[in-house]
Amino acid sequence: MPLWIDMSTKVAMVTGSNKGVGLAVVRALCKQWQGDVYLTARDVDRGQEAIESLASEGLKPLFHQLDINDLNSIKTAAAFFKGKYGGVDILINNAAIAFKVADTTPVAVQAEVTLQTNFFASRDVLTHFLPLIKPGGRVVNVSSFVGPRTLNKCSLELQQRFRSDDITEDELVGLMQRFVDKAKKGELKQDGWPEMPYGVSKLGLTTLSMILARHLSKKRPHDGILLNACCPGWVRTDMTGERAAKSPDEGAVTPAYLALLPPETTEPHGKFVSDKKVQLW
Repeated sequence: MPLWIDMSTKVAMVTGSNKGVGLAVVRALCKQWQGDVYLTARDVDRGQEAIESLASEGLKPLFHQLDINDLNSIKTAAAFFKGKYGGVDILINNAAIAFKVADTTPVAVQAEVTLQTNFFASRDVLTHFLPLIKPGGRVVNVSSFVGPRTLNKCSLELQQRFRSDDITEDELVGLMQRFVDKAKKGELKQDGWPEMPYGVSKLGLTTLSMILARHLSKKRPHDGILLNACCPGWVRTDMTGERAAKSPDEGAVTPAYLALLPPETTEPHGKFVSDKKVQLW
């Protein structure tokens, strides 16, 4: 731990950024932003390879190991950024997994594994990093257009709760756990859920973004922090395959746009954004 904290240097961190959209977001921030940009990855060797690939383009990202499914890894990273920089200016929650459409893994397994990373682990990152976000900071949760599509396939009762202005974080966590439990029992349809684990995980992340934005507005009303969820679009990555419409750099446009909203900007905040436009939820 350094003996002094560098409060003058701005710092950004992108989770799951050794490839795909995350790597492209790191590239965009290195090109468009004055500050230290941290590429993070679960695997140190893959992270270092990604750092070297960007260095060959003349860019200078930094690296920190982060496995969002490991609480100790999250706490270690949080302590590092607090100790070195006194906090974080930009946090982009990008790490996620998805089973292929043709994957024959049972829905019960897909539900548990997918929600663990895309919702519960992403929430752990937010729990430990939100207190470190500096005044004027930006938080971007990379979600998906599959989220609202999935929401529209839920029962009217579930839709009402997810769209409610008074849904709490605890209630949301309970609903996400309920989805996993019902998937294990084979009772999703009876309980009003579609069999769409990835979509539910992103529905949860977007709803969480809205809840946390409301918290920030109440707890830190004068700090000017903006927190949003976004869809990068259908991007050509390992998860989606080669048929997707956008390149990773095109997919990085909206996350980078939200991360770099100018000072004194007051909106969007607590919204779901795609192609730089706020979407209906």
